[in-house]
This record gives sequence, structure tokens and C-alpha cells, in this order.
Amino acid sequence: MVNINELRKNRLKKMEAIKNSGNDVYPSTTKRTHRISDTLKGFSSLVRQKKEIILAGRIKSQREHGGSTFFDIQDGTGILQAYLKKDRVGEKSYSFFLDNFDTGDFTEVKGTLFKTKKGEKTIEVSDFKMLSKALLPLPEKWHGLQDIEERFRKRYLDLIFNPEVKEKFEKRSAIIKEIRGFLEKEGFLEVETPILQPLYGGAKAKPFKTRLNALNLDLYLRISPELYLKRLIVGGFEKIYEIGKCFRNEGMDRSHNPDFTMLEFYWAFADYKDLMNLTEKMFESVAKKVFGSLEIEYEGKKINFKIPWPRIEFSQLLRKNTKINLDDINAESLKKESEKMKIKTGNGNKAEIADEIYKKKCLPKIWQPTFIINHPLGAFPLAKSLKNNPSKLANFQLVAGGWELVNAFSELNNPIEQRERFKEQEKLYRGGWEEAQRIDEGFLTALEYGMPPAAGFGIGIDRLTALLTGSHSLREVIFFPTMKPK
Repeated sequence: MVNINELRKNRLKKMEAIKNSGNDVYPSTTKRTHRISDTLKGFSSLVRQKKEIILAGRIKSQREHGGSTFFDIQDGTGILQAYLKKDRVGEKSYSFFLDNFDTGDFTEVKGTLFKTKKGEKTIEVSDFKMLSKALLPLPEKWHGLQDIEERFRKRYLDLIFNPEVKEKFEKRSAIIKEIRGFLEKEGFLEVETPILQPLYGGAKAKPFKTRLNALNLDLYLRISPELYLKRLIVGGFEKIYEIGKCFRNEGMDRSHNPDFTMLEFYWAFADYKDLMNLTEKMFESVAKKVFGSLEIEYEGKKINFKIPWPRIEFSQLLRKNTKINLDDINAESLKKESEKMKIKTGNGNKAEIADEIYKKKCLPKIWQPTFIINHPLGAFPLAKSLKNNPSKLANFQLVAGGWELVNAFSELNNPIEQRERFKEQEKLYRGGWEEAQRIDEGFLTALEYGMPPAAGFGIGIDRLTALLTGSHSLREVIFFPTMKPK
């Protein structure tokens, strides 16, 4: 078995040899003239010009053949074969390379381009230098690594060896870029609100608590930017959005990570029906521009984002899958029904119990994009009720591929009713339900100055990326997901 410590000692000796030769092992600059992707794209022209170029990248493999050595060099844009010939660089330089340069090292190579007899695009090296000595060797069997968690712990190696992993993260950036572009074209302004908050709010979640020593003050990492974004609507902004990190101290599974990226936007003088139309337009834009198609494959099944999408009432969906009629059942009886189905529901209200049943019995069956609308009163304390049916909310959730992607509603802007909703939540909190929302006096004061009719939307960027890239878990699309230390 290869001893990693011995290999490291050997590389440390090579590092000293390079230093003793008068060369810098970790120089701060490179004279690179071309990226590899540009080199490959303009290869024929560069060959005709016999132009000498300088590339920089990581050595991926080495193959020695007598007085010649082939090695692959890779930068962030591509990979190209390099050809080092003893007759070209001289015996001393050639031996210096073989003795001190390893797979994994970053190097700068200077030379001209040509094609080998087998037609492989190659740079013939006339000069080289070390850019960064790798003291640990790249693992040989990373491709077949069975310990998936090790891939997440050492994401840098995952990115080096698995181009499909790197591609997912490039798609993630493209998705966010397209969302920003779409919202800005629609007239939304990007803003920033506090991550450290004196009181958490805007969602159902247990927070992370911290301490600000300068003010001798307890603070919380935000679980949502909602209540601060609404303050901006009070202040006169009509279309605003924020993309940023949120933190929830709750369970971890394939669809939950303690810190995650959230997009929230708020639109004055609009309602939840306007938001459904805008949501369809946004998803259509992202799918077309980033993936070139409205149809994707997820978990072996096709999902088509062609609009319009179906709209199903929450109570109808629950009745269809469980025979439970929400209108004819109280919280106590509903809890008994959940216990019969062996579903844990905690200490929430009737709407919360119904939501837990829905997540187990309905959500996994919804594959095509679907708006689940009009949840029962109590499900979302910040949502406005329907005028013609106050027992239901003016809201929707977007579900696709078994994932809850979007939560949105017409915003409650009546400060008196909002206070009563908060009081109900506070009772649940005092009764032991840690995820209940708290009474936020600062927000209530803002509402009393008047907030126009508005609609708000929240989407988990990680969930959206996982779905669109065919990833089973959020950990596949978060560079460094939360992991338990070894």
C-alpha cells in the first residue's frame, strides 16, 4: 500500500531541490498568454502562424518515452497535451523536469502547437517553470470512490476528477444569472437585508442563535429575509428581490441543508395570481436559456415546464390522496388520523398537521409542475386570506419532481390581523413548537404606517438547481454542504 506520508516527504525534497536551483516554487505571477479553451479554438491559426504561446495549468498525467515525455496540462477551461523533448530543452532541463515535477503540480509551459501522428493537438515545450508544487498526490481511484461523503468533504478533488460535477455548478451560476436578468427586465431592484437579526421571522423554522459582544446582544441568523423586505415595501419600493443565504437549525435530508440560498421577491400592487403568471414566465425563461429546452429528466422521469401549469386546491389534493375532508375535521381528530398513518406532526395547529400529512401522502406523487393553491388558514401566518372564503389563504406552492420549489402568497398587510396571527403563533411556541413564528413588534410598527397590497415569492435556489440538473440531493449542488466531521 502506498504510504501517503512517504510520498509527501519525497515531494518536500523535490520542493527543496527546486528552491536550491534558484527557482521559486510558488511564484506570484505567470506570463500566460492563452487559456487552453482559446488555444483549442484557434488551434489551426496558431499553428500556421508558428506562434509561441504560454499556457498555465495543472499536470494531470505524465508518460515518459526515452528522451521524450508527454503530459496533460489542464486549466479551468480545458485540457491539452504537452510534449517535452530532451533535444529541444536540453538534457539538464529535461532531467530537472523528470526529477522534480509531479502529477498535480501547477506549471507554466512555453512552446508552439502541432498535431501528433495520431492527430492529437499538442504544445511542444521550449521552456517551463513551476507555479505551485503539490505536496500531496492526486488520488488514483477518485472516480470509483464509494464513500460519497468523502467527495463532499474534499469537493476540490471532486471538481478536479469529475467534469460533470463542475458542470453542475456552472449550471447553478447560469440559473442564478438568468433569474437576476429576468427579474431586472421585469423592473425588480436587487437589495440586501440583515443576516444577523435581533428576532428571526418570515418562516417556520428553529433559528441559530449567536451573540454580539459589542452591544451585549443576542442575535439570530436569519431564517428568511421576508420581514425586512416588506419594510422596504412600506418604505416605497414596489419591486424588490434578494438572493442570499438563510439558516435553519433543523433536520438534514436530501432536501434540507442548515444553510441554503434563497431568492425572495416582493411586488407591490400585485396578488398571488399575478405571481403565478410571473413564476411561469420565469421558469420558462430559465429552462429555455440555460438548458435549451422546456423538458428535463429527473430520477428517470420527464418533467415538462410548458405553460400553463395546473392549479389544484390544497384541500382537494389532500382529500384525493387521504379521503380527509379538511372542512369537516378539527385539529384533534386530524392528529388522530395522522397517527393512524404513522406520521409525526408535532405540536402545530390544524394547518400544520395537514401539511405534514400532505408532505408524506401527496407531495411525492406530484411530478409535473403544479401550483398547490389556497392552503388552510394557519398554514402561513403572513399570508392574506381569500376574501370570499376566509378559512383559506391567497397563496400557492409550486411543486415539481416531488420537490416544494416555491412558496408565495398575497401578503397580509392588516397590522391588527397580523398581530392576532402572531399571538396564535406565540401560543404554539410557548406550547413547545420551536418552529412557530414570534411577535415582531418592529415589523408590526412598520405595518401600522401602511403597506400597500403586495405579493411575495420565495424559492430555494439549491432545490431548483438540484431538480434542473438531475441531482438527487442538495449536497450535490452546494459546493461545501454541512458535514459531520470524521
